Amino acid sequence: MKISTLAACAALLGCAGSAQATNIEFWYGNTGPVETAIKAQCDAFNASQSEHKVNCVGQGSYEVSMQKAIAAYRAKNHPVLIQFFDAGTLDLMLSDAVEPVQDLMPDVKWDQYIAGARAYYETSKGKLFAQPYNSSTLLFYTNKTELEKAGITQTPTTWEEIIEAARKLKAAGHACPFVTDGDTWRVLEQFSARHGLPIATKHNGYDGLDAEYVINTTFAAKHLANLVEWRKEGLVRLAADTKAGNYTAAFNAGECAMMEQSSGSYAAAAKAFDGKYELTVNMAPMYKGYERHNTFVGGASIYVMKGHDKPEIEAAKAFLDFLRKPEQQMFFTAATGYVPVTTDVLDTIAKSPDAKSPKYATAKVGVESMNQPATADTRGIRLGFYVQFREVFMEETQKAFAGQQTMQVALDNTKKRGDQLLRRFEQTYKGKTLP
Repeated sequence: MKISTLAACAALLGCAGSAQATNIEFWYGNTGPVETAIKAQCDAFNASQSEHKVNCVGQGSYEVSMQKAIAAYRAKNHPVLIQFFDAGTLDLMLSDAVEPVQDLMPDVKWDQYIAGARAYYETSKGKLFAQPYNSSTLLFYTNKTELEKAGITQTPTTWEEIIEAARKLKAAGHACPFVTDGDTWRVLEQFSARHGLPIATKHNGYDGLDAEYVINTTFAAKHLANLVEWRKEGLVRLAADTKAGNYTAAFNAGECAMMEQSSGSYAAAAKAFDGKYELTVNMAPMYKGYERHNTFVGGASIYVMKGHDKPEIEAAKAFLDFLRKPEQQMFFTAATGYVPVTTDVLDTIAKSPDAKSPKYATAKVGVESMNQPATADTRGIRLGFYVQFREVFMEETQKAFAGQQTMQVALDNTKKRGDQLLRRFEQTYKGKTLP
Protein backbone atom coordinates (compact mmCIF):
# COMPACT_ATOMS: atom_id res chain seq x y z
CA MET A 1 0.00 0.00 0.00
CA LYS A 2 1.36 3.41 -0.90
CA ILE A 3 2.01 5.76 2.00
CA SER A 4 -0.41 8.37 0.71
CA THR A 5 -3.07 5.69 0.34
CA LEU A 6 -2.54 4.56 3.93
CA ALA A 7 -3.19 8.02 5.26
CA ALA A 8 -6.23 8.39 3.04
CA CYS A 9 -7.66 5.07 4.22
CA ALA A 10 -7.12 6.04 7.84
CA ALA A 11 -8.87 9.34 7.23
CA LEU A 12 -12.05 7.45 6.38
CA LEU A 13 -12.07 5.97 9.87
CA GLY A 14 -12.60 9.22 11.65
CA CYS A 15 -12.30 12.98 11.53
CA ALA A 16 -9.12 14.95 12.04
CA GLY A 17 -7.97 15.61 15.60
CA SER A 18 -9.93 18.32 17.35
CA ALA A 19 -8.58 21.19 19.44
CA GLN A 20 -9.53 19.18 22.54
CA ALA A 21 -7.22 16.31 21.67
CA THR A 22 -4.43 15.37 24.05
CA ASN A 23 -1.17 16.24 22.33
CA ILE A 24 1.97 14.18 22.87
CA GLU A 25 5.37 13.99 21.23
CA PHE A 26 7.11 10.91 19.82
CA TRP A 27 10.81 11.31 19.09
CA TYR A 28 12.42 9.04 16.51
CA GLY A 29 15.88 8.81 14.97
CA ASN A 30 15.36 7.62 11.39
CA THR A 31 15.72 9.35 8.05
CA GLY A 32 14.96 8.44 4.42
CA PRO A 33 12.23 5.90 3.55
CA VAL A 34 11.88 4.83 7.19
CA GLU A 35 11.17 8.38 8.31
CA THR A 36 8.61 8.72 5.52
CA ALA A 37 6.87 5.57 6.77
CA ILE A 38 6.92 6.74 10.40
CA LYS A 39 5.37 10.08 9.44
CA ALA A 40 2.68 8.26 7.46
CA GLN A 41 1.79 6.15 10.49
CA CYS A 42 1.62 9.24 12.67
CA ASP A 43 -0.70 10.95 10.18
CA ALA A 44 -2.82 7.81 9.90
CA PHE A 45 -3.20 7.57 13.68
CA ASN A 46 -4.19 11.22 14.00
CA ALA A 47 -6.71 10.86 11.18
CA SER A 48 -8.26 7.72 12.65
CA GLN A 49 -9.61 9.34 15.84
CA SER A 50 -10.03 12.73 17.51
CA GLU A 51 -9.21 12.00 21.16
CA HIS A 52 -5.42 12.04 20.82
CA LYS A 53 -2.80 13.66 18.63
CA VAL A 54 0.79 12.49 18.32
CA ASN A 55 3.43 14.88 17.04
CA CYS A 56 6.26 12.82 15.58
CA VAL A 57 9.59 14.63 15.72
CA GLY A 58 12.65 13.36 13.86
CA GLN A 59 16.03 13.80 15.53
CA GLY A 60 18.25 12.78 12.62
CA SER A 61 19.85 9.68 14.14
CA TYR A 62 19.51 7.26 17.03
CA GLU A 63 22.58 8.69 18.77
CA VAL A 64 21.36 12.29 18.54
CA SER A 65 17.90 11.28 19.74
CA MET A 66 19.46 9.51 22.73
CA GLN A 67 21.55 12.55 23.69
CA LYS A 68 18.63 14.96 23.31
CA ALA A 69 16.32 12.74 25.33
CA ILE A 70 18.77 12.62 28.24
CA ALA A 71 19.11 16.41 28.21
CA ALA A 72 15.36 16.92 27.87
CA TYR A 73 14.62 14.55 30.76
CA ARG A 74 16.98 16.45 33.03
CA ALA A 75 15.27 19.69 32.01
CA LYS A 76 11.82 18.05 32.51
CA ASN A 77 10.95 18.84 28.92
CA HIS A 78 11.05 15.31 27.52
CA PRO A 79 8.64 13.58 25.13
CA VAL A 80 6.11 10.99 26.24
CA LEU A 81 7.36 8.44 23.72
CA ILE A 82 10.87 7.88 22.46
CA GLN A 83 12.31 5.43 19.99
CA PHE A 84 15.54 4.00 21.40
CA PHE A 85 17.95 1.78 19.49
CA ASP A 86 19.21 -1.63 20.55
CA ALA A 87 22.65 -0.56 21.84
CA GLY A 88 21.17 1.80 24.42
CA THR A 89 18.89 -0.76 26.07
CA LEU A 90 20.73 -1.24 29.36
CA ASP A 91 21.44 2.47 29.75
CA LEU A 92 17.73 3.22 29.49
CA MET A 93 16.65 0.32 31.71
CA LEU A 94 18.85 1.60 34.55
CA SER A 95 18.09 5.29 33.97
CA ASP A 96 14.81 5.27 35.94
CA ALA A 97 13.48 7.55 33.18
CA VAL A 98 11.06 5.09 31.60
CA GLU A 99 8.03 3.07 32.62
CA PRO A 100 8.09 -0.60 31.57
CA VAL A 101 5.51 -0.85 28.81
CA GLN A 102 4.20 -4.17 30.14
CA ASP A 103 3.34 -2.50 33.48
CA LEU A 104 1.42 0.25 31.71
CA MET A 105 -0.43 -2.14 29.40
CA PRO A 106 -0.87 -5.44 31.27
CA ASP A 107 -3.78 -6.59 29.10
CA VAL A 108 -1.77 -6.67 25.87
CA LYS A 109 -0.86 -10.16 24.67
CA TRP A 110 2.86 -9.55 24.89
CA ASP A 111 3.61 -13.23 24.36
CA GLN A 112 2.59 -12.74 20.72
CA TYR A 113 5.86 -10.89 20.13
CA ILE A 114 8.40 -13.07 18.41
CA ALA A 115 11.03 -14.42 20.79
CA GLY A 116 13.91 -12.79 18.94
CA ALA A 117 12.37 -9.34 19.39
CA ARG A 118 11.20 -9.84 22.99
CA ALA A 119 14.45 -11.11 24.48
CA TYR A 120 16.47 -7.99 23.71
CA TYR A 121 14.04 -5.63 25.44
CA GLU A 122 12.69 -7.70 28.33
CA THR A 123 13.83 -8.13 31.91
CA SER A 124 15.32 -11.33 33.32
CA LYS A 125 11.79 -12.22 34.44
CA GLY A 126 10.36 -11.76 30.95
CA LYS A 127 8.76 -8.31 31.32
CA LEU A 128 8.96 -6.09 28.24
CA PHE A 129 10.43 -2.67 28.94
CA ALA A 130 9.62 -1.31 25.48
CA GLN A 131 7.39 -2.10 22.53
CA PRO A 132 9.48 -3.40 19.61
CA TYR A 133 8.91 -1.15 16.62
CA ASN A 134 11.21 -0.89 13.60
CA SER A 135 12.72 -4.31 14.04
CA SER A 136 15.37 -5.57 11.68
CA THR A 137 17.86 -8.39 11.55
CA LEU A 138 20.83 -9.26 9.40
CA LEU A 139 20.14 -10.82 6.00
CA PHE A 140 22.24 -11.86 2.99
CA TYR A 141 21.58 -9.98 -0.26
CA THR A 142 22.72 -11.10 -3.70
CA ASN A 143 22.53 -9.70 -7.19
CA LYS A 144 21.34 -12.91 -8.82
CA THR A 145 21.80 -11.46 -12.29
CA GLU A 146 25.51 -10.80 -11.73
CA LEU A 147 26.06 -14.16 -10.03
CA GLU A 148 24.52 -16.02 -12.95
CA LYS A 149 26.74 -14.13 -15.40
CA ALA A 150 29.71 -15.61 -13.50
CA GLY A 151 28.23 -19.11 -13.68
CA ILE A 152 26.88 -19.18 -10.12
CA THR A 153 23.41 -20.71 -10.25
CA GLN A 154 22.86 -21.47 -6.57
CA THR A 155 22.72 -18.76 -3.90
CA PRO A 156 25.57 -19.31 -1.41
CA THR A 157 24.47 -20.21 2.12
CA THR A 158 27.85 -20.67 3.85
CA TRP A 159 30.95 -18.50 4.07
CA GLU A 160 32.85 -21.19 2.25
CA GLU A 161 30.37 -20.98 -0.63
CA ILE A 162 30.46 -17.18 -0.59
CA ILE A 163 34.23 -17.15 -1.01
CA GLU A 164 34.04 -19.76 -3.77
CA ALA A 165 31.47 -17.58 -5.54
CA ALA A 166 33.58 -14.48 -4.92
CA ARG A 167 36.56 -16.12 -6.64
CA LYS A 168 34.38 -16.93 -9.66
CA LEU A 169 33.10 -13.36 -9.76
CA LYS A 170 36.63 -11.97 -9.56
CA ALA A 171 37.77 -14.32 -12.34
CA ALA A 172 34.88 -13.05 -14.45
CA GLY A 173 36.12 -9.49 -14.01
CA HIS A 174 33.91 -8.41 -11.12
CA ALA A 175 35.78 -5.85 -9.01
CA CYS A 176 33.54 -6.15 -5.96
CA PRO A 177 32.32 -9.69 -5.28
CA PHE A 178 31.26 -9.19 -1.63
CA VAL A 179 30.98 -5.91 0.26
CA THR A 180 30.65 -4.92 3.91
CA ASP A 181 31.40 -1.89 6.05
CA GLY A 182 32.83 -3.92 8.94
CA ASP A 183 30.18 -2.49 11.27
CA THR A 184 30.06 -3.94 14.81
CA TRP A 185 26.41 -4.94 14.47
CA ARG A 186 27.05 -6.93 11.33
CA VAL A 187 30.49 -8.52 11.65
CA LEU A 188 30.56 -9.10 15.41
CA GLU A 189 27.13 -9.04 17.05
CA GLN A 190 25.03 -10.80 14.43
CA PHE A 191 27.88 -13.15 13.49
CA SER A 192 28.34 -14.20 17.12
CA ALA A 193 24.61 -14.63 17.72
CA ARG A 194 23.86 -16.93 14.82
CA HIS A 195 27.01 -19.00 15.50
CA GLY A 196 26.07 -19.30 19.19
CA LEU A 197 29.14 -17.38 20.41
CA PRO A 198 29.29 -15.10 23.47
CA ILE A 199 30.39 -11.48 23.14
CA ALA A 200 30.99 -11.14 26.86
CA THR A 201 30.83 -13.24 30.00
CA LYS A 202 27.72 -13.35 32.19
CA HIS A 203 25.80 -14.27 29.03
CA ASN A 204 26.52 -10.92 27.37
CA GLY A 205 25.85 -9.08 30.62
CA TYR A 206 22.36 -10.43 31.33
CA ASP A 207 23.61 -12.07 34.54
CA GLY A 208 25.45 -9.12 36.04
CA LEU A 209 27.27 -5.83 35.59
CA ASP A 210 30.65 -7.50 36.18
CA ALA A 211 30.83 -8.98 32.67
CA GLU A 212 34.01 -8.96 30.58
CA TYR A 213 34.45 -9.06 26.81
CA VAL A 214 35.61 -12.32 25.19
CA ILE A 215 35.52 -11.27 21.52
CA ASN A 216 39.26 -11.81 21.10
CA THR A 217 39.01 -15.50 22.00
CA THR A 218 35.94 -16.78 20.11
CA PHE A 219 35.54 -17.92 16.51
CA ALA A 220 34.47 -14.35 15.68
CA ALA A 221 38.16 -13.41 15.89
CA LYS A 222 38.96 -15.96 13.17
CA HIS A 223 36.16 -14.65 10.96
CA LEU A 224 37.38 -11.07 11.28
CA ALA A 225 40.92 -12.18 10.43
CA ASN A 226 39.47 -13.99 7.40
CA LEU A 227 37.82 -10.76 6.24
CA VAL A 228 41.22 -9.05 6.29
CA GLU A 229 42.77 -11.81 4.16
CA TRP A 230 39.82 -11.96 1.76
CA ARG A 231 40.07 -8.22 1.26
CA LYS A 232 43.75 -8.57 0.36
CA GLU A 233 42.72 -11.22 -2.18
CA GLY A 234 40.15 -8.85 -3.72
CA LEU A 235 37.17 -10.97 -2.71
CA VAL A 236 35.80 -8.70 0.00
CA ARG A 237 35.53 -4.94 -0.26
CA LEU A 238 34.92 -2.29 2.38
CA ALA A 239 32.84 0.83 1.80
CA ALA A 240 35.97 2.91 1.13
CA ASP A 241 37.04 0.48 -1.59
CA THR A 242 33.94 1.10 -3.69
CA LYS A 243 33.29 3.76 -6.32
CA ALA A 244 30.19 4.82 -4.38
CA GLY A 245 32.12 5.16 -1.11
CA ASN A 246 29.09 3.62 0.57
CA TYR A 247 28.73 -0.13 0.64
CA THR A 248 24.93 -0.28 0.46
CA ALA A 249 24.89 2.21 -2.40
CA ALA A 250 27.57 0.18 -4.16
CA PHE A 251 25.45 -2.95 -3.96
CA ASN A 252 22.27 -1.15 -5.00
CA ALA A 253 24.05 0.29 -8.05
CA GLY A 254 25.18 -3.16 -9.17
CA GLU A 255 28.82 -2.41 -8.42
CA CYS A 256 28.99 -5.19 -5.80
CA ALA A 257 27.37 -8.61 -6.16
CA MET A 258 26.81 -9.73 -2.55
CA MET A 259 26.42 -8.07 0.83
CA GLU A 260 25.12 -8.73 4.34
CA GLN A 261 22.87 -5.94 5.52
CA SER A 262 19.85 -5.13 7.66
CA SER A 263 16.43 -6.23 6.49
CA GLY A 264 15.60 -2.53 6.74
CA SER A 265 17.66 -1.96 3.58
CA TYR A 266 15.43 -4.14 1.43
CA ALA A 267 13.06 -1.44 0.19
CA ALA A 268 15.90 0.73 -1.16
CA ALA A 269 17.62 -2.26 -2.80
CA ALA A 270 14.42 -3.48 -4.43
CA LYS A 271 13.69 -0.02 -5.79
CA ALA A 272 17.23 0.37 -7.15
CA PHE A 273 17.19 -3.10 -8.76
CA ASP A 274 13.77 -2.70 -10.37
CA GLY A 275 14.05 -3.43 -14.08
CA LYS A 276 17.84 -3.88 -13.92
CA TYR A 277 18.76 -6.85 -11.73
CA GLU A 278 17.12 -9.72 -9.85
CA LEU A 279 17.45 -9.43 -6.08
CA THR A 280 17.58 -12.34 -3.64
CA VAL A 281 17.47 -12.13 0.14
CA ASN A 282 18.18 -14.99 2.54
CA MET A 283 19.37 -15.66 6.07
CA ALA A 284 22.92 -14.53 6.80
CA PRO A 285 25.61 -17.12 5.98
CA MET A 286 27.11 -19.66 8.39
CA TYR A 287 30.45 -21.39 8.56
CA LYS A 288 30.21 -25.11 7.93
CA GLY A 289 30.10 -27.19 11.10
CA TYR A 290 28.22 -24.61 13.20
CA GLU A 291 24.59 -24.99 14.24
CA ARG A 292 22.47 -21.98 13.30
CA HIS A 293 21.04 -19.95 16.17
CA ASN A 294 18.83 -16.87 16.22
CA THR A 295 20.07 -13.53 14.97
CA PHE A 296 19.58 -10.49 17.18
CA VAL A 297 16.82 -7.99 16.61
CA GLY A 298 18.15 -4.68 15.34
CA GLY A 299 16.54 -1.32 14.84
CA ALA A 300 14.72 0.15 17.80
CA SER A 301 11.78 -0.02 20.18
CA ILE A 302 9.48 2.57 21.73
CA TYR A 303 9.68 3.52 25.42
CA VAL A 304 7.22 5.48 27.55
CA MET A 305 9.04 8.11 29.56
CA LYS A 306 8.11 8.94 33.15
CA GLY A 307 6.85 12.31 34.34
CA HIS A 308 3.67 12.69 32.31
CA ASP A 309 0.03 12.97 33.32
CA LYS A 310 -2.68 10.34 32.79
CA PRO A 311 -4.21 11.80 29.59
CA GLU A 312 -0.76 11.86 27.98
CA ILE A 313 -0.09 8.27 29.01
CA GLU A 314 -3.47 7.22 27.60
CA ALA A 315 -2.58 8.91 24.31
CA ALA A 316 0.74 7.08 24.26
CA LYS A 317 -0.97 3.75 24.90
CA ALA A 318 -3.46 4.42 22.10
CA PHE A 319 -0.64 5.14 19.65
CA LEU A 320 1.22 1.98 20.69
CA ASP A 321 -1.99 -0.02 20.22
CA PHE A 322 -2.33 1.47 16.75
CA LEU A 323 1.24 0.59 15.72
CA ARG A 324 0.77 -2.98 16.93
CA LYS A 325 -2.14 -3.67 14.55
CA PRO A 326 -1.31 -6.28 11.88
CA GLU A 327 -2.21 -3.91 9.05
CA GLN A 328 0.16 -1.27 10.42
CA GLN A 329 3.00 -3.76 10.75
CA MET A 330 2.30 -4.98 7.20
CA PHE A 331 2.43 -1.42 5.92
CA PHE A 332 5.71 -0.77 7.70
CA THR A 333 7.26 -3.97 6.37
CA ALA A 334 6.16 -3.22 2.81
CA ALA A 335 7.40 0.38 2.99
CA THR A 336 10.76 -0.25 4.67
CA GLY A 337 11.76 -3.93 4.81
CA TYR A 338 11.68 -3.97 8.62
CA VAL A 339 10.16 -7.23 9.83
CA PRO A 340 6.86 -7.78 11.66
CA VAL A 341 7.22 -8.25 15.42
CA THR A 342 4.12 -10.26 16.37
CA THR A 343 3.35 -13.81 15.32
CA ASP A 344 -0.15 -13.04 14.02
CA VAL A 345 1.17 -10.77 11.28
CA LEU A 346 2.81 -13.58 9.33
CA ASP A 347 -0.55 -15.38 9.25
CA THR A 348 -2.26 -12.20 8.06
CA ILE A 349 0.32 -11.76 5.30
CA ALA A 350 -0.05 -15.41 4.25
CA LYS A 351 -3.81 -14.97 3.86
CA SER A 352 -3.55 -11.68 1.97
CA PRO A 353 -3.70 -11.40 -1.86
CA ASP A 354 -0.16 -10.01 -1.80
CA ALA A 355 1.30 -12.91 0.19
CA LYS A 356 3.98 -13.60 -2.43
CA SER A 357 4.67 -9.98 -3.24
CA PRO A 358 8.33 -8.86 -3.06
CA LYS A 359 7.29 -6.15 -0.61
CA TYR A 360 6.93 -8.85 2.06
CA ALA A 361 10.14 -10.67 1.12
CA THR A 362 11.91 -9.83 4.38
CA ALA A 363 8.97 -10.71 6.63
CA LYS A 364 9.21 -14.50 6.55
CA VAL A 365 12.98 -14.82 6.26
CA GLY A 366 13.62 -12.14 8.90
CA VAL A 367 11.28 -13.68 11.46
CA GLU A 368 12.63 -17.14 10.64
CA SER A 369 16.17 -15.91 11.29
CA MET A 370 15.27 -14.39 14.66
CA ASN A 371 13.27 -17.45 15.69
CA GLN A 372 16.07 -19.98 15.23
CA PRO A 373 17.07 -21.98 18.37
CA ALA A 374 18.28 -19.64 21.11
CA THR A 375 20.88 -19.97 23.84
CA ALA A 376 21.68 -17.89 26.91
CA ASP A 377 24.23 -16.05 24.74
CA THR A 378 21.82 -15.18 21.93
CA ARG A 379 19.14 -13.27 23.83
CA GLY A 380 20.79 -9.96 23.08
CA ILE A 381 23.39 -7.63 24.57
CA ARG A 382 22.98 -6.20 28.07
CA LEU A 383 26.29 -4.33 28.39
CA GLY A 384 26.81 -0.80 29.67
CA PHE A 385 28.28 2.02 27.55
CA TYR A 386 27.76 -0.26 24.56
CA VAL A 387 27.37 2.65 22.16
CA GLN A 388 30.90 3.71 23.08
CA PHE A 389 32.12 0.12 22.76
CA ARG A 390 30.89 0.00 19.17
CA GLU A 391 33.00 3.07 18.43
CA VAL A 392 36.07 1.43 20.00
CA PHE A 393 35.53 -1.75 17.97
CA MET A 394 35.29 0.19 14.72
CA GLU A 395 38.37 2.27 15.51
CA GLU A 396 40.56 -0.73 16.30
CA THR A 397 39.35 -3.08 13.54
CA GLN A 398 39.61 -0.40 10.85
CA LYS A 399 43.30 -0.14 11.76
CA ALA A 400 43.57 -3.88 11.12
CA PHE A 401 41.87 -3.57 7.74
CA ALA A 402 44.31 -0.76 6.92
CA GLY A 403 47.27 -2.99 7.77
CA GLN A 404 48.35 -0.91 10.76
CA GLN A 405 47.98 -3.85 13.16
CA THR A 406 46.83 -7.46 13.04
CA MET A 407 43.19 -8.24 13.64
CA GLN A 408 44.14 -10.16 16.78
CA VAL A 409 45.89 -7.10 18.22
CA ALA A 410 42.86 -5.01 17.25
CA LEU A 411 40.53 -7.34 19.16
CA ASP A 412 42.88 -7.58 22.14
CA ASN A 413 42.90 -3.76 22.30
CA THR A 414 39.12 -3.65 21.89
CA LYS A 415 38.66 -6.11 24.76
CA LYS A 416 40.95 -4.08 27.02
CA ARG A 417 39.27 -0.76 26.25
CA GLY A 418 35.82 -2.35 26.32
CA ASP A 419 36.41 -3.83 29.76
CA GLN A 420 37.44 -0.38 31.00
CA LEU A 421 34.08 0.95 29.81
CA LEU A 422 32.28 -1.89 31.60
CA ARG A 423 34.09 -1.18 34.87
CA ARG A 424 33.17 2.50 34.62
CA PHE A 425 29.55 1.58 34.00
CA GLU A 426 29.60 -0.91 36.88
CA GLN A 427 30.93 1.79 39.21
CA THR A 428 28.30 4.28 37.98
CA TYR A 429 25.49 1.87 38.87
CA LYS A 430 27.13 0.30 41.90
CA GLY A 431 24.55 -1.50 44.02
CA LYS A 432 21.97 -1.51 41.24
CA THR A 433 20.26 -4.77 40.38
CA LEU A 434 19.79 -5.59 36.73
CA PRO A 435 16.12 -5.62 35.75
